[in-house]
Amino acid sequence: MALNNPAFNNPAFQDPKAVQTYPGGAQAANLGGQTQFATAQRAGTDAAAQAQLEGMYAAPSAGAVETGRMTVEDTVWKTLGLFAVLIAFAAVGWVWTLGGTSATQASQVGVLPWVIGALGGFVLSMVVIFSSRKKVRPALIFAYAAFEGLFVGGISAFFEVIWEGIVLQATLATLSVVGVTLALFASGKIRASKRATKIFLVAMLGYLLFSLVNIGLMLFNAPIAGGAFGLLSQEGPLGIPWGVIIGVFVVIMAAYSLVLDFDNIQQGVRNGAPRQYGWLGGFGIMVTVVWLYVEILRIIAIARGSN
Repeated sequence: MALNNPAFNNPAFQDPKAVQTYPGGAQAANLGGQTQFATAQRAGTDAAAQAQLEGMYAAPSAGAVETGRMTVEDTVWKTLGLFAVLIAFAAVGWVWTLGGTSATQASQVGVLPWVIGALGGFVLSMVVIFSSRKKVRPALIFAYAAFEGLFVGGISAFFEVIWEGIVLQATLATLSVVGVTLALFASGKIRASKRATKIFLVAMLGYLLFSLVNIGLMLFNAPIAGGAFGLLSQEGPLGIPWGVIIGVFVVIMAAYSLVLDFDNIQQGVRNGAPRQYGWLGGFGIMVTVVWLYVEILRIIAIARGSN
């Protein structure tokens, strides 16, 4: 079940018969040809077709281009391409936010780039998610990556001016979490389970509700929501800010969300989903990684701000 990431809430990643039910799926799997060969085999009247079928099985395994199906390798390349776009536009958002000056020289920064990026990214993510049931549109996913880049670059520059060096810290921490999670998943040491996914869903809904309440208190300048991060800035047990304590659990949730993303991509490959769904796989991973980065950025900011 793709309960963590709406990008994977698509039968192509869940339905074993997705190759037959989605546009291009039957053609990608060459079901028509296989059906003809299967008929000839059962009838025992077409030896040439049978020989050709045996040759297909004996031939080297084909990739995504040859089969038209989704593969892990092809999805990896698509994901890297999306992140390349995100990083390029993150550089634009960074420079735009700082107004052409360095972070150490900037006396003030603008919020327009990351506000535009956040709003544009949110709108495009909704369009991508809801339109993907009929057709996957890579152009929209690339546009989403560009807006997310503006957001990431803008908010990173904003934080860097206040806490010098925080972006490098958050980037290294994010890469470490992603790398460890991927390594554990690839080795088979961690896997998604129905019970863990249900717990994850409840925790996510609780965190979403808490975040909305916190934002509301900050907007109305409630006394209880003092500090730059509202309730998250308040001191918790042992003098540790609540933002750090809650943030650790959120990072764990984001890591588990990555596990679900990897699992859904594998499921899509097993289902014989059309190659175009690799773009959705890359989109889903990008959503989770950006969420993870922003959460880590906030944890470090809260921790450094309390010192």
